[in-house]
Amino acid sequence: MPHDSPAARSHRTAVAPTLWRMARCEVCGNDYGMSFEVHAQGAVHVFDCFSCAIHRMAPICEHCRCRIIGQGVEVEGHWYCGAHCSRAEGRVGIVDKV
Repeated sequence: MPHDSPAARSHRTAVAPTLWRMARCEVCGNDYGMSFEVHAQGAVHVFDCFSCAIHRMAPICEHCRCRIIGQGVEVEGHWYCGAHCSRAEGRVGIVDKV
């Protein structure tokens, strides 16, 4: 067996596989080594993809019921996907920013 130089030993340890802590997605239940946490309003949520995070975290428009992924419009504690939906619910003076 050949004698390894310190550089060769250090290279082997630098490329050794990393052990990932598996975490279960709270939406789909998938165990995934590259899951991520979202810290919001004092709670910690674990997801395996952005799709699951959106499903759980995005507010829902109170008029058309779509998930609000962009900025949306908040009026007196009510969320809408845009000015059109807020006006359809009787809110006045709301203008979409472009």
